[in-house]
Amino acid sequence: MTTTARDALRERLDKATAELDPPFAVVDLAAFDANARDLARRAAGKPLRVASKSVRSRALIERALATPGWHGVMSYTLAEAIWLVRTGMTHDVLLAYPTADRSALCELAADPGLAAAITLMVDGPAQLDLVDSVAAPGHRAEIRVCLDLDGSWRPLGLHIGVRRSPVHTATTAGKVAREIASRRGFRLVGLMAYDAQIAGLGDAPPQQALRGFAIRLMQGGSYRDLLRRRGAALAAVREHADVELFNSGGTGSVAATAADPAVTEVTAGSGLYGPALFDGYRAWRPEPAAFFALAVVRRPAQGFVTVSGGGWIASGQTHASRQPVPWLPAGLRLVGTEGAGEVQTPLRGPATGGLRVGDRVWFRHAKAGELCEHVNELHLVDGAEVVETVPTYRGEGRAFL
Repeated sequence: MTTTARDALRERLDKATAELDPPFAVVDLAAFDANARDLARRAAGKPLRVASKSVRSRALIERALATPGWHGVMSYTLAEAIWLVRTGMTHDVLLAYPTADRSALCELAADPGLAAAITLMVDGPAQLDLVDSVAAPGHRAEIRVCLDLDGSWRPLGLHIGVRRSPVHTATTAGKVAREIASRRGFRLVGLMAYDAQIAGLGDAPPQQALRGFAIRLMQGGSYRDLLRRRGAALAAVREHADVELFNSGGTGSVAATAADPAVTEVTAGSGLYGPALFDGYRAWRPEPAAFFALAVVRRPAQGFVTVSGGGWIASGQTHASRQPVPWLPAGLRLVGTEGAGEVQTPLRGPATGGLRVGDRVWFRHAKAGELCEHVNELHLVDGAEVVETVPTYRGEGRAFL
């Protein structure tokens, strides 16, 4: 985004929210909608499933689902999945991770409607055993399950990617599928393989050309490996179950993942908000759509201002990239010795000269949905006007993790 475009954005946001007192968060609807359409275009006809973890507002999940090409939700806890179904927002939820929530499992098993709408994630018989311990087969609704295939790359014994499922090979996937098929009260309906080292890792980190080149080489090798393993795993699992879906990918790999003939649907979510971590991607960069505003409360020295709050740190490996980015006005940066603080954050840079006590600084979160854990509502901006204010999960009294 050019400096001129950022100046215009700042003017719009300031005007739209002139009556609000920071801290608060906004979503620019034009950018959100453009991102939703662009992601659907990149999926090339394959359905996109909304990653609710990256949105955390029912109103905006519904807005994404209303965009052609989007269908279904990927939730991050079973309690959340049940809530989304019970509120009537969706009847197609894929749980992204295995669950050990016994009370939620009991609720799922006792309600055939919930059981038909929600698919659990498993990677072995231990998760099946847990379900059986809560509600014995024959005394519960049939439970839909999806097998999680490890998407990491393991060249020469290395492990590149995140550590998730123990199911890495097609042979192992076939064995686990056979075990699931033999168990009463379960139905294996799909597979998932999340490629974190591709979808979640920017291939063009700013001012790190050599590292970016190495990342792209790694991602190319990993993608070729995934093409082979996803196809082989699907064939192995189909010997034991009728597979309805094969979910894979994320915002950073939508186009590449959709091109895999084994994959039936792609998940995306972060790209709707366009958080700062996605500035380091080469193939596609979403428009920044979600922002939070903090107020300047003092000027400690020439070239510095201090805003109230700011320590909205993203999860993951502790690193400067997990800190929020001061975005508007352009020309601000965090102070290296302090970073973003819980109650105050000093900023430096040429733009400090034009800021006075009471002015606003607009930040972008490093990630997407985690922004919503800090605010009860999101102000939806259309042009230079707040057209609606909607609750976040937190604003509805829901804190799932």
